[in-house]
Amino acid sequence: MLKTMEKDREWVSSKINIGKELWYLTLDEVLATKLSEKDILNLTNNALIAHGKKDYEMPAKVGVHPFKEVFYHAMPAYVPSELACGMKWVECYPNNPSKFNLPQTTGLIVLNDILSGCPIAIMDGTWITAMRTPAVTVLAAGALHPDAETFGMFGCGVQGIEHCKFIVHTLKNLKKIYVNDINPETMDNLIKEVQPKIDVEIIKCEDPEEVAKKCEVLSSATIIIQETLSAVKYDWVSKGQTILPCDLNTFWDPVIPQKADKYIVDSIDEHEMFASMGYFPDGLPEITCETGEVLAGLKAGRESKDELIVCSNIGMSVCDVVVAREVLDRALENNIGRKLPL
Repeated sequence: MLKTMEKDREWVSSKINIGKELWYLTLDEVLATKLSEKDILNLTNNALIAHGKKDYEMPAKVGVHPFKEVFYHAMPAYVPSELACGMKWVECYPNNPSKFNLPQTTGLIVLNDILSGCPIAIMDGTWITAMRTPAVTVLAAGALHPDAETFGMFGCGVQGIEHCKFIVHTLKNLKKIYVNDINPETMDNLIKEVQPKIDVEIIKCEDPEEVAKKCEVLSSATIIIQETLSAVKYDWVSKGQTILPCDLNTFWDPVIPQKADKYIVDSIDEHEMFASMGYFPDGLPEITCETGEVLAGLKAGRESKDELIVCSNIGMSVCDVVVAREVLDRALENNIGRKLPL
């Protein structure tokens, strides 16, 4: 591994003077590296498997909270197999879209040279967060419910759009996608954006109950707040479904994860941290295992067609730094971005 790190450092050093310069990438420049959906899925899968095999270092998020409904999180991670070491500094403001016409989540990612510790890159983290989040959801969906023919998406903003684009990569038998949002125009926009890109029919549903009852696999990307909205009732779900929230337990009746046959999470440490902050007012359900352990084949996923499975993925920095490292490599190779002095 040391020789691999030395070779990597030599290559990066041919592009920047490590310790005196770093590489900077704006949002548009991150996009210009042209990572595809399949690229994101492969990188995220590698990160999750490394996490499942415990081949990583990642403390639970450290945060500050200027207002009750918001949080800032420092998210460091080291994934040796991917030569990825760095940190995402991310903020979540649920009212940003309506108040400032800005994303709910923004942030920056810093990457470091593993041998010296010097920062080698700073880049916008908004797009990477928007991509790796649905990647985790759909990878979990493919592992837990690969034969599903119906998928339901609650929340039709940026994350909802990307979930509907990504889901067709892992649910190969998918025939219909049902979408729901409190704003009908947001649903229309999702369909306008996504339908031309996929062969699966997207159906607009103004009633969340209809989505919950019609779909084998369900996901939600709404807002993250401490109060439970209980927008989807326990009576609406049934045995055999797979539920994949990426907004903690905000959207769902808290009885659902408590009654599920399996409650799987991306990170036990981070879910326990959010529980300590009050984001599970009814208590954190008993956790079966972690998503990466299922993807790595270390723990069982679905063992019966009648199991109700909830798999909560709130987001891990192992995924961020692995994707960011590939962005940096492509940027350096193609001279996208610019050097900044330290």
